[in-house]
Amino acid sequence: MDKLREEGYLLPMRNDAPRLPIGVFDSGVGGLTVLRALRRRLPAESFLYLGDTARLPYGTKSPQSVERYALQCTRQLVARGVKMLVVACNTASAVALEPLARAWPGLPVVGVVRPGARAGCAATRSGHIAVIATEGTVRGGAYQRAIQELCPQARIVARACPLFVPLAEEGWTSGPVAEAVAREYLEPLFPPGDRRGADAPDTLVLGCTHFPLLAGAVARVVGPEVAVIDSAQTAAAEVADVLEREGLGAPQGTPEPTRFLATDDPERFARVGGLFLGRTLAREDVAVVDL
Repeated sequence: MDKLREEGYLLPMRNDAPRLPIGVFDSGVGGLTVLRALRRRLPAESFLYLGDTARLPYGTKSPQSVERYALQCTRQLVARGVKMLVVACNTASAVALEPLARAWPGLPVVGVVRPGARAGCAATRSGHIAVIATEGTVRGGAYQRAIQELCPQARIVARACPLFVPLAEEGWTSGPVAEAVAREYLEPLFPPGDRRGADAPDTLVLGCTHFPLLAGAVARVVGPEVAVIDSAQTAAAEVADVLEREGLGAPQGTPEPTRFLATDDPERFARVGGLFLGRTLAREDVAVVDL
């Protein structure tokens, strides 16, 4: 703990905490779907977003490296004054929440995995839940473990959908290409029509922050009888609950403009990030930081 304090990792006490921004970080632009959900759910709040674009993707890195990256990203956000941290990255949520909570004991920390798992457990009627994510997230088993802890009797099937990531980043989120890819990935789990048995999953968790952009294509493939859980929306709901519980909600009024930080290639961050935010993001809106 002393070493963390010496290196500037510990959170300073602030009396004006409700007026401070909420810090959000991800390995890149995917976490902007979480930011978008947060802004809709909490219109009075201000936000500071950091995308660690120089070291993405986190899913291919060791847990030790991801933990170190998460500590470094959070240090940048804390140094700029944040009242709460949202880890908008599935990989970092799986391995770094406890180290972050130990390093900043006064800072509320919310990840994306557990809220999504909790919502999946609440939505299922049969206890049969499907999770789609990147290969790294599926292989790491974070959602499977979280769902099993919350619903010990649940049956879980997980499927990697890696092509959803480039489709989202290219803006190909609807139309024949997106639906064809979604069908290829999902029909083995959710066969169409008469081929779908009563034992098919009744709930689908979107376990990657890129995937909400393809939610429409996904829903058309799985059908209206399947509950589709957006981890960005569920994380935003949990943040709202924590703010209320901790008395950290911002006063009503106009929030400060959202600030964006990236560790590399701000031009691409702005171009692709605009797709995720649903609005234009200029290069000048993104500051480059060195971790």
